[in-house]
Amino acid sequence: MPHSFDWVDAFTSQTFGGNGCVVVHDAADISIDDRLAIVRETSLSECAFMVDSAVADFGARYYLADKEILMAGHPTIATVASLIDRGVIDISAGHAKFTLEVGAGVLPIEVEIVDDKALITMTQPAPEFGREIDVAMIAEMYGLSREDILGAPQIVSTGTPFCIVVLKDKDTLRRASLNVEMWNALNPVGTTRSELIEPFLVTLGGETPDGDTFSRLLLPAPMPPEDPFTGSATGCMAAYLWHHNLLEGSEFIAQQGHWMGRPGEARVEVLGPRDAPTSVKVGGMGKVVMWGILEL
Repeated sequence: MPHSFDWVDAFTSQTFGGNGCVVVHDAADISIDDRLAIVRETSLSECAFMVDSAVADFGARYYLADKEILMAGHPTIATVASLIDRGVIDISAGHAKFTLEVGAGVLPIEVEIVDDKALITMTQPAPEFGREIDVAMIAEMYGLSREDILGAPQIVSTGTPFCIVVLKDKDTLRRASLNVEMWNALNPVGTTRSELIEPFLVTLGGETPDGDTFSRLLLPAPMPPEDPFTGSATGCMAAYLWHHNLLEGSEFIAQQGHWMGRPGEARVEVLGPRDAPTSVKVGGMGKVVMWGILEL
């Protein structure tokens, strides 16, 4: 059966910026195997599939090339941008509030018009701070030294877990190169997404004067080798930086993807005290770049 779709660049207001995501509408009847095949067909890191929800205003499920991901940032921005572009969400008053159910639960969503564009903000759940990961192992995995890493890499989740790794400067971040064999040894076949140790490399200071942080997410096959912008990891990173007193204020601009020619940006706010953050707001814009009919 045919299904309509939108191809959306998320965390950007420009075509071919940020992170691309295909949003497939009325997708409840599409099998899991076909959903995964669609992700592989697009060569994108993730795609979103709109489904009904009994507990929220809208429902969506997100998939990588080989598995479902329960919470993801750029597919959330892309999904909402698609709904706005189709007129399903009314922003004629300059703002809107509603809920979106994803695999991890219900996300509160806010939209406001900023400079004639829709800023879409999701509220991610309270961060969970997990175990620390050996500095030497992470350094070796990326061809770095222990001295290149500030503090202890730590698993943090605001719906999807990431290992937050703070590097000393952008030169170090640029030098980082993923050892795929070590990554696969750390995450053997059969590792669930909730158990995955996926390092998110962060440095303080943006790539442009507007930014406060700059990040990279390097990935093994079948995923693309680098993610242009990672909204869920940005929430985890924000919680880590706030919790470990690496940020002066709880609001900042996160940047990613500029070195790939796909600049992306998010407005981030950590809510709650440093010792016990209660949630993280991650906001960005989305640009619909193409749309069409999917034939299965």
